[in-house]
Amino acid sequence: MWTVVVACAAVAGWSTWFVVRDRAVVLRQLWAAAVVEALLVLQAVVAGVLAVTGGVDVDGVLFWGYVVTQMIVLPLAAAWAFAERTRWSSVVLLVAALTVAFLEYRLLQIWGAA
Repeated sequence: MWTVVVACAAVAGWSTWFVVRDRAVVLRQLWAAAVVEALLVLQAVVAGVLAVTGGVDVDGVLFWGYVVTQMIVLPLAAAWAFAERTRWSSVVLLVAALTVAFLEYRLLQIWGAA
């Protein structure tokens, strides 16, 4: 879903702005990350349904490895950013958003190749 990539880019851009301004993450950014996480959960459910019904034939370990990894990254980063009340919390959220965007792009390549 390109929606996830765009949403991650928005969170990354917002976090970059906070890094440049030397500000810590605010709760609204964490809510934005939660929206991205909800999109990831929805995508995982759709992928699970397609896997069960035979809609997509991909390497299961590789595909589900990407799905699970990207679902773990943002919650861990959000917890870290919430605990770290300095500029570095914005850096953590920025790196996590870019990581999830890259993982999503790679997942779309794997899914599209099937």
